[in-house]
Amino acid sequence: MADVKAIHDEVKQLFGIVPTWVKEMPESAVTGFWTLMRDFQLAETRIPNKYKELMGLAVAGATRCRYCALFHTEAARMFGATDDEIAEASMMSAATMAGSTFLNAQQTDYHTFARELREMLEYVRAHQPAATAPATATQQQPPMQH
Repeated sequence: MADVKAIHDEVKQLFGIVPTWVKEMPESAVTGFWTLMRDFQLAETRIPNKYKELMGLAVAGATRCRYCALFHTEAARMFGATDDEIAEASMMSAATMAGSTFLNAQQTDYHTFARELREMLEYVRAHQPAATAPATATQQQPPMQH
């Protein structure tokens, strides 16, 4: 079994306390959960921590988890996210959920969707201006030509 005391000591060293919910976690789960949180979520990985926390916030919004929304919002702020970035991540979650809800409710054919997406991407790439300078917000929009 897990050395729960050692994990609790490590959590306390990092956060100053062992939260109640960590203390309530089943012994058989605490090692795996803490290892994932410590070595992936909180660690420096290929994805900067601010972006990981903004992704976590977007998922929290989609899953309607107020605990996760609070945690990931505050963690994103701690890693430098602005209120505007937090709002944008939240809106991106809403937009993704809206599209997903519609596509799934309509039972849109996945293979048709994937084929059409490839066609759209090919068109946008072919009609983008040459990459000589960083794109502005308006340049990043796909062309709306027919």
